[in-house]
Amino acid sequence: MSTTSPPGVERTLRGCRPADVDPVVIDAADLDSTAPEHLRDLKRGLAARGYQPAAVAAEAEFDAESTLERQREVDRLRGLLRAAAFLGAGRIEVSVTGEVREEARTALAALAERADREGVELVRVGADAGGA
Repeated sequence: MSTTSPPGVERTLRGCRPADVDPVVIDAADLDSTAPEHLRDLKRGLAARGYQPAAVAAEAEFDAESTLERQREVDRLRGLLRAAAFLGAGRIEVSVTGEVREEARTALAALAERADREGVELVRVGADAGGA
């Protein structure tokens, strides 16, 4: 993932002005659904109250010995990543609980690449946040 800004960012920022909205972090556990219809209603409701999603925060657990369980967790995080992009959030914050094995690191790296393609930054937070 590149740490440099795309060429149009600086030019766009020069034309920015303050907005009367408050950024919020949405806890993934509070999302009733990641279905587009639900997210559309949520986004509309937040905007009507003057809120803009800045991030979606999620807890993840990759301890499971089962490859199927790990895949379910990856699929869940992928759905949350799509939800963050749909809501216009710039990042998804993932707190990984338990031991982070190589399989989990690989899965998180793949999710970070996917996030980059979606225009969302995947950020690991918490005690073992050493790189996505």
